[in-house]
Amino acid sequence: MAAPAAARRRVDELRREIAGHDHRYYVLDDPTIGDDAYDALLDELRELEAEHPELLTPDSPTQRVAGGTRPLDRFEQARHLEPMLSLGNARGADEFRAWEGRLHNRLRSLDIAPGELRFVAEPKIDGIAISLLYEGGEFVRGATRGDGVTGEDVTQNLRTIKAIPLRIDDAPKTIEVRGEIYFPRGAFAELNEQRASEGLSTFANPRNATAGTIRQLDPEITASRPLSIWCYGIGGHDGIEFATHSDELEWLRDHAFKVNGDVSGHETADEVVERCRWWEERRESLDFEIDGVVVKVDQRTLWRELGVSGREPRWAIAWKFPPITATTRLNKVVWNVGRTGRLLPFAMLEPVHVGGVTVSTATLHNEEDLARKDAREGDEVVVTRAGDVIPQVIAPLIQRRKGKRLRRAKPPKKCPACGTETVKPEESVWTICPNRRGCPGQNFQLVKHFRGAMDIEGLGEKNAMRFLDEGLITDPASIYDLTAERIAELDGFGETSAQALIAEIERSKQSPFGRVLYALGLPGIGWVNATAIGEHFGSIDALLDADAEAITEVDGIGPVLAESLREELADEAVLELIARLRERGLRFELSEAERRAEGGPLEEKTFVLTGTLPTLSRDEATRLIRAAGGKVTGSVSKNTDYLVAGDSPGTKLAKAEELDTEILDEDGLREILAEVGAPEPTPKQAALPPERQRR
Repeated sequence: MAAPAAARRRVDELRREIAGHDHRYYVLDDPTIGDDAYDALLDELRELEAEHPELLTPDSPTQRVAGGTRPLDRFEQARHLEPMLSLGNARGADEFRAWEGRLHNRLRSLDIAPGELRFVAEPKIDGIAISLLYEGGEFVRGATRGDGVTGEDVTQNLRTIKAIPLRIDDAPKTIEVRGEIYFPRGAFAELNEQRASEGLSTFANPRNATAGTIRQLDPEITASRPLSIWCYGIGGHDGIEFATHSDELEWLRDHAFKVNGDVSGHETADEVVERCRWWEERRESLDFEIDGVVVKVDQRTLWRELGVSGREPRWAIAWKFPPITATTRLNKVVWNVGRTGRLLPFAMLEPVHVGGVTVSTATLHNEEDLARKDAREGDEVVVTRAGDVIPQVIAPLIQRRKGKRLRRAKPPKKCPACGTETVKPEESVWTICPNRRGCPGQNFQLVKHFRGAMDIEGLGEKNAMRFLDEGLITDPASIYDLTAERIAELDGFGETSAQALIAEIERSKQSPFGRVLYALGLPGIGWVNATAIGEHFGSIDALLDADAEAITEVDGIGPVLAESLREELADEAVLELIARLRERGLRFELSEAERRAEGGPLEEKTFVLTGTLPTLSRDEATRLIRAAGGKVTGSVSKNTDYLVAGDSPGTKLAKAEELDTEILDEDGLREILAEVGAPEPTPKQAALPPERQRR
């Protein structure tokens, strides 16, 4: 039987009133009623929902921890609509101003007049990054950052945090809200006191407590701890657009999301520097931990053109506060072997508390850095967590040696992984293991890099090591010889999981040439360089035939790196790996879709782009022109047929007018493409490294 209209009205009224009180208490920190009155409203709503079950909805305040909710066995994976990117770091005013200079240089190189760049400065919360997905205004999924592309579905736990609205009004069809979950300092201290009184282990710092709480399989435990959130931006969205980052934040505030009240806009770099120092001075007085300040270009219209470098957006940077350091004893220097045979030192330390965690190992970077620092076994050393993440040895306290005769650490004469005698090539800063084919340490590092570069899900570090130990694989090429039948025989695998892994391996054969080139693990060749090299040469054969001078013609490749790459591509082991991967069907040349169309309808036409187009990025416009056979160049000349000009065009526009070159806007470009039968543009992913992309 349908619930009476009066009951429906009262339920709606109670939900709105409770949501309003939650917002005032958990977001605005300005409650207007006492706990008893709030509890009375909630009890009345529970009674009405119990009396009329048909009125119960998932977004009801009573369902933050739904009655009878069972603890999970494990967390499912959740793919973000848009990648959650990392941030580059600036440690102080000089590095920040260098970043600002790069922004201006980048825009000038794209022939975009930036005008007056505006910035937004916001505290960098030291918590757990999450993404909240709303569909039709209803909170449907929450996920941790994970690897930036895929995280863990922690929806049940996030629903218990009352600062997160379960429903938003006037919402677009789909929207991802990005935020940082944190543990208030006062509540963290109380939690640790309670755990200590109960004989339980305490948390090292609020961030660890947040991570441990948000990953509880039982949402009842999460609900018992007062987590909160600061929201800082929007990811994927459908049905709404924002001209500036400030507009994003204002929208979040208007829709009951918790946005830090001290987020500020700035017109100059000097203002940003002053603001970052202001945050640092009051860092210890806050009720939440911060490890820096995030600075973003306010104009979202420039984000697309500034783009992404590797894993980091060029339009944002993290001003990092000085890392926390500690002093301890370096007990031993141990050496590992990398994927290219280089021996890498790291320190075994007397355990020490640094930045909220206990550190017992730290990087010594490389042989040359170790020699420069002169860190020796038995030394008292200064240790830091660089970026508050990676422990590293800064320097030894030489004055504390007190006449002790401590020996300098040197690379071993034999490889620690395979026992092969090590060598140090002339003029090299690295001692290496020359056993490129048979060294298990090199094989493991190369396989680990390869599976990450090729984005083979299911072949994580543990499985890679296991397959090597079991003799199922010996190097990256042998991954493609695996069979579902053999994998299914291993503990922890079944027929379904084995077939899923084989399907992933087969899918990876369709990866583009640039990704395969990056996966080879060539020294100094990251994702960006590999993509540029692949587009320049078009095939592995052309690259193998090129000398170092020809390789320097690729943007971003200097003489030293070109010579190193040339030598690496002459190595017998590398050539054999390329040959074996080719035999197994991997792509070592650009596909037809990636090439400029030969004989296309625009084959004789040359285009130049300038300014910001309304809906097409520079890369998208270039792909459309090339797909129709046209050529895109970087400068206007008498040979230029069309200048495609968007907002804020640079000097190319004046040059085109001087040469009487035909000037098009985006609509004009689309008309020309339509006239010659070019395909309609389709949304493309940003040029991210493979581990950050959505398939």
